[in-house]
Amino acid sequence: MQYTLFPSPLGEVLLAGRGGSLCRIMFMEGEAANTSIPADWQRDETTFTEAKSQVLGYLEGRRRSFSLDLAPDGSEFQRQVWAALLRIPYGQTRTYGELARRLGRQGAARAIGAANRANPLPVVIPCHRVVAASDIGGYSGGKALKRQLLALEGIRA
Repeated sequence: MQYTLFPSPLGEVLLAGRGGSLCRIMFMEGEAANTSIPADWQRDETTFTEAKSQVLGYLEGRRRSFSLDLAPDGSEFQRQVWAALLRIPYGQTRTYGELARRLGRQGAARAIGAANRANPLPVVIPCHRVVAASDIGGYSGGKALKRQLLALEGIRA
């Protein structure tokens, strides 16, 4: 897997993928940072130039959507949830329960939450737009980062 690292308004970000397709986005700083890069990954500053530009544009408030070749690894159910996340418009949220109902899986809010936590492409697949019925809900990057992403989109957390 090739990867690139770059600074952003929310700390250092890692983009990784294969054959030009984006497979992973990791925030390297903050509450739930993942700073471990697998030894067999190869740094490549040229493959993800467009992805870097689009992610930075979003994090700087200049971009609302993405046009990237995505290749997230996950189960069929996870991929269904992630596809549903891509349909949540910028600046809007859905609850875990709403998402479960939209997927025809009444009562599967916890499973939706688990699929959200497993999302390998946060920001691009906007799992931060899914909230609990009574509060902000969890986030793989930590609640502080989720609040920042929601605020960036004009959503009060």
